Amino acid sequence: MSELMPYQSRPVANLIGENRFKAVQHKLKALAKALDSAVADLAAVQVRMKHYANRSETLARHIGPNAAELDPKFVAMQDAVSLALGGASQELFRLQQMVSDLSNSAESARAGHARMYGPLDEVRDRPEKTPKAGFLIR
Repeated sequence: MSELMPYQSRPVANLIGENRFKAVQHKLKALAKALDSAVADLAAVQVRMKHYANRSETLARHIGPNAAELDPKFVAMQDAVSLALGGASQELFRLQQMVSDLSNSAESARAGHARMYGPLDEVRDRPEKTPKAGFLIR
């Protein structure tokens, strides 16, 4: 297995001209993409952590009183490492699920934003001048 690499932060999005609708759409899309990437990274770490927890448990059995008869203090420490890695692996899986849900929420927010403000953006892109905001409200 390879060593863990430091996480490389990526810029989410830059403002695209003066069109705020497209900028928000771009930012939400970039956020969902970054979260999807994080889900994949978390899955890889979780699989490795579970693998090491299983190896640690096997080692604890091999050094136990029925096999190598190592000092019980070291067997207990190896058991503790195994339990800690297993618990961390389970919590990492929960974190992965939460990040996946957040990614789905970001995509849902992007679709809702497009549904609500997309037609307004199309009106703004026409060559004719539109009235000031609030002009038609009485």
